[in-house]
Amino acid sequence: MRIFLTGASGLLGGNFAAVAARAGHEVTGVVGSWNGAPIAGLARQLRLDLTDLASIAAAVRAARPEAIVNCAAMSEPAQCEREPERAGALNVALPRRLAELAAELGVRLVHVSSEQVFDGTRAPYGVADPVAPLTLYGRQKAESERAVRAAAPGLGAAVRVPLLLGHSPGGRRSVHERLLRDWAEGRAARLFTDEIRQVCMADNLAAVLLELCGPAAPGGILHWAGAQPVSRYELGRAIAARFGLDAAQLIVPVRLAGTALAAVRQADLSLDLRPLSEALTTKPEPLAVQVARLAVPDDLRESLARLGA
Repeated sequence: MRIFLTGASGLLGGNFAAVAARAGHEVTGVVGSWNGAPIAGLARQLRLDLTDLASIAAAVRAARPEAIVNCAAMSEPAQCEREPERAGALNVALPRRLAELAAELGVRLVHVSSEQVFDGTRAPYGVADPVAPLTLYGRQKAESERAVRAAAPGLGAAVRVPLLLGHSPGGRRSVHERLLRDWAEGRAARLFTDEIRQVCMADNLAAVLLELCGPAAPGGILHWAGAQPVSRYELGRAIAARFGLDAAQLIVPVRLAGTALAAVRQADLSLDLRPLSEALTTKPEPLAVQVARLAVPDDLRESLARLGA
C-alpha cells in the first residue's frame, strides 16, 4: 500500500514509518523542518512546511497514496497558547485539507486526535461522550475531528490517543525520554499522584493506525490507549524501576488538586477503547509490557550509568 504520512519526524510518525515499512508498505513522509538523520522506513522524505497547504496538496497528489495518515500537530498546550495562529494551521487547517484530498482521491484518511478533548471529570470516556476541552489545544483537536468528518464522510477515522511512551527519532519527545533527560541533568521530577492517564507505546499505536488504513477498517471517532490507567507518579516510578534508578531520589510526589494547574490539567483521561479494541488484531498493552520495551537514548547512556542505570 502507498501511504502519505505527515508528522513523520515526530514520536508517533517515526514509529508509524518503521512499522509500515516492516509490513511492506511504501511510505512518503513529510518531516517539516527536521534536520536530523533520515527517518527509518520512509521510501521518500519530504521537507515541506505543513502550513503551506498548496504544497501539501501537490505532494499528496504526486504520491498517489492509497491512504493518508496525519500524525502532525502542535501538541504542547502551552505552545498552542503562545502561537495560536500556527497551532490552528497545524491542528485544524491541515487535517481539514487532508480530508478534502482524501475525498478528492477516494482514499482513506487516518487522523490522530487527542484525549485532551475531554475535561477529565467523567472518565472513562466512550467515543460518544460529549467533548469539553479545557485548553486551546483540546478545542482545536475537537474542531479537527468535526472538520475531518465533514470533509471526508465515510473515508475518515479520527483516533483519540493518550500520552505516549516510546522512542522518537531525536530521543527527546516521549515521556520516558524527557524524564531520563531531567534525571541525567540532576533535576527531580514533580509528578502528580492524582493525574490519571492511560499511556500507550507509540509503536503499538502505530500498528493500530496501520490497520485503520485498510478500506474495511472502522471509521469515525475512535479511541486507543494502553490497557490500564496509571497516575503520572506511578508511571514515573515504573520508568525509574525499568532502568534500575532510585525513584525516591528522582521523583517528588505532588497533588494536582488544589493547584493552579488543575484548571487546565485534567484529573482523569481514561478511555473506553471499545469498539476499536474488539475490531483489530493489535491489542492494548499492559503498562509492564510497555515499560519493558523502553530503552535509554544513546546520548544519555553514560550520564544515566552514573545514576545506577
